[in-house]
Amino acid sequence: MTTPTEKLSAREKIGYSLGDGAANFIFQTMMLLQLSFYTDTFGLTAAAAATLFLIGRLWAAVCDPIFGALADRTNTRWGKFRPWILWTALPFGILGYFAFTTPDFGPSGKLIYAYVTYFLLMTIYSANNNPYSALSGVITGNMTQRASLSSVRFVVVALATVAIQGFTLPMVNHFGEGNSSRGYQITMGIFCALAVIFFIITFFTTKERIKPPPQQKSSLKQDLTDLVRNRQWIIMFSVFLLMFIFLSMRNGILVYYFKYYLDIASQKAFLMDIDKVLFGFFSAIGLTGTSADIAGNAFSVINIIGQLAAILGIALSNRLAKGYCKRDIFRTWLGVAGLAALLFVVIPPTSIWLTFILSTLFNFAWGVTMMLPWAMMGDVADYSEWKNNRRATGIVFAGIVVGLKVGMAIGGFLAGKLLSVYGYISNVEQTTSSLKGIRLTVSVYPAISIVLCIVFLFIYGINRKTEIQMQDELAERRKSYI
Repeated sequence: MTTPTEKLSAREKIGYSLGDGAANFIFQTMMLLQLSFYTDTFGLTAAAAATLFLIGRLWAAVCDPIFGALADRTNTRWGKFRPWILWTALPFGILGYFAFTTPDFGPSGKLIYAYVTYFLLMTIYSANNNPYSALSGVITGNMTQRASLSSVRFVVVALATVAIQGFTLPMVNHFGEGNSSRGYQITMGIFCALAVIFFIITFFTTKERIKPPPQQKSSLKQDLTDLVRNRQWIIMFSVFLLMFIFLSMRNGILVYYFKYYLDIASQKAFLMDIDKVLFGFFSAIGLTGTSADIAGNAFSVINIIGQLAAILGIALSNRLAKGYCKRDIFRTWLGVAGLAALLFVVIPPTSIWLTFILSTLFNFAWGVTMMLPWAMMGDVADYSEWKNNRRATGIVFAGIVVGLKVGMAIGGFLAGKLLSVYGYISNVEQTTSSLKGIRLTVSVYPAISIVLCIVFLFIYGINRKTEIQMQDELAERRKSYI
């Protein structure tokens, strides 16, 4: 068991973090590109995709507490949570691959295929990600080490996001050679194979140290009662709900913003300006040629740089979390990120450099926030044990992840529905109305969620003083049953 001064090894921090990198090979693609894949490649309407996201992600929210409770009641020589990462690794990779495969079916057959593969993917995601998230709460009870673990984790997440946001569309274009369905299939096959390998590494490099009190009786009813009476848990549930409404709406529409709203000639000029700095590298690999996907390549380049800025934000966050309250850092930088996202509504179609600057600012600010809510989830699990003398890490994390999934469901539904309401039709020149919908859905509408999120963080009660008090008192309690 970790003591208040014990440090986790770099090997364990990186090994644990690779598990989130693995999940994000699929998760980030779902958040950023799956709506575009379904409408522009697979062949669903925006309204049909919106309904699929709503139902499929709500189904995942139902699965979350089930798998959280099962994980809490799992007892093996490897621990409670690590075995689930191993058991679900291969199914996760296989289902991620099939969810981005376009079958040679008619419209009804494709819709059924999309529902089956998406529901299975969301189910295995819950079975994998709930125990994975809970694992961070039992690797260490030291608040500083927990923040450090989260910072390494989200550097790896940012690198995985670079791969998805920066390389997916160029890889689809390269492997597909004009056939985007084939391009997606090969590209996701590569990412899913890497995900399986990373999950296995996570299993073998981590250790569970925090155990429930030995006298604790297993009671799902008591676990749920403790949960709904925990005010801090309710607040964090709401925060995750609102954060992922924001992310799912904004990120799901961002590729449309580049493809249909921003001026293609201006995007090509932007790429050529960057190309001069890189001594013609983009030209050499065909990113600016006549057959290149200019919008996709500009989207990729801006997002690669944005994710590098996010890594700098994560580094700053780790430093700040050592001396300041996580809650206060979180809400301050969330406000900066929300403002940067909101300003996308005023960008003229030809202002690619302004798009680049605001995107980089957004990603840096979001990088500062990335690790904090997940570290705060561990604090909420500690808070429950501190107040109730019972630890149910899996159900605490699973319950909050329900907020994440419901947020994804609502945000994904709203993104697709708003496209439909504003008259979006795939792969054609958009009307003034549909372009307005794309601009608003990437900026103003999701920013409302960030404002509400900040309001909730003003009433979240675990400050720096409480963190230290919980850490010290729980460490003393745990000494009695080592």
